[in-house]
Amino acid sequence: FGSSTDGSERRPPLSRPQRRRPRSSPLLAAMVKFSRDASNPSKACKAMGADLRVHYKNTYETANAIKGMALRTAQQYLEDVCQKKRCVPFRVYKGCIGRTPQAKEFKMSQGRWPIKSAKILLDLLRNAESNAEFKNLDTENLTITHIQVSEAQQGRRRTYRAHGRINAYMNCPCHVEMILEEKEEAVEKPEEEVKAKKFTKKQLAKR
Repeated sequence: FGSSTDGSERRPPLSRPQRRRPRSSPLLAAMVKFSRDASNPSKACKAMGADLRVHYKNTYETANAIKGMALRTAQQYLEDVCQKKRCVPFRVYKGCIGRTPQAKEFKMSQGRWPIKSAKILLDLLRNAESNAEFKNLDTENLTITHIQVSEAQQGRRRTYRAHGRINAYMNCPCHVEMILEEKEEAVEKPEEEVKAKKFTKKQLAKR
């Protein structure tokens, strides 16, 4: 590198630290998976919605109301909710929820009619039904064995307030996943032959 005019040796220029490219982690591929698997995948169908623009809390309560229902029963129930004939009972997020006599059906007192959540779940059930038809499953014999609602990343907006202030104006979207399975046909247990009981001498003596 030579020497400078004052006789001191020049130092080599400092090299900038190179930024390492982030490696693709195996967790990114696992994010799309469901939280659980069907007990018999050949007799089950799935449906999923991500980042749905619908309130998390309302969708959570609506999904809990249809968990365990048959496909046709759940579709009819959600259509009744859209027409306000039946309500969705609020069991977890029940702060400041009004009371209605329609909630007596579920042995509760608080309930609402989240129409937007009901329509989103109806679309997902329709998607699951078409997936079942593609796998040649009996759509009249399907049951919702698993349904899960998770919080998604909030949307960030801003709103204007008094005295020149600005506050956050967030929305609360959600992810929904569901698994529907065919009911297994009940098989009668064959009758077993009754074996003769054997008694000891002491037991026979007591008799």
